[in-house]
Amino acid sequence: MPEQSNDYRVVVFGAGGVGKSSLVLRFVKGTFRESYIPTIEDTYRQVISCNKNICTLQITDTTGSHQFPAMQRLSISKGHAFILVYSVTSRQSLEELRPIWEVIREIKGNEVEFPIMLVGNKCDESDAREVQSAFGESQAKGWKCNFMETSAKTNHNVKELFQELLNMEKNRNMSLQLDGKKNKSQKGTRKIKEKCLLM
Repeated sequence: MPEQSNDYRVVVFGAGGVGKSSLVLRFVKGTFRESYIPTIEDTYRQVISCNKNICTLQITDTTGSHQFPAMQRLSISKGHAFILVYSVTSRQSLEELRPIWEVIREIKGNEVEFPIMLVGNKCDESDAREVQSAFGESQAKGWKCNFMETSAKTNHNVKELFQELLNMEKNRNMSLQLDGKKNKSQKGTRKIKEKCLLM
């Protein structure tokens, strides 16, 4: 099946219960559910602006278990960008991301630059925090990826996370907004670098 060039595929990885689905649902639908329902694999789509055209942000929400390595490898090989989620209330969930990061590097190659975000979710649960921001940040530096803390529950940094990920893309210019009129006044003065924006 030929690859659809107007799709931009983001894959979300992380241990069970860290809030991967909650982050994606908060971003795509603006909702949050308290109950935990394990995911096998779900795909969500959001319309975004890419190189001044409309394209589809395809977000794959993966399983938190390690039962499906073939599905994991397929998601990585098809993915353009990656979000690695851990819970700030669980150091173990951060440690469980290392093998996933290593598989991404193995499949994508070390020389290739691609957007990857390390995300500490549940930052609203400060009393139960096991991973300090500084530790998450230093881990992200070691893995050569960007870092952000989020809360799907309070909607803290959720849209910002996806926008930051799109801003990291070097080959396409993407945005979460479809804003054809916004930059017209600057058109003749300087070349505007197009970015992909969330709608």
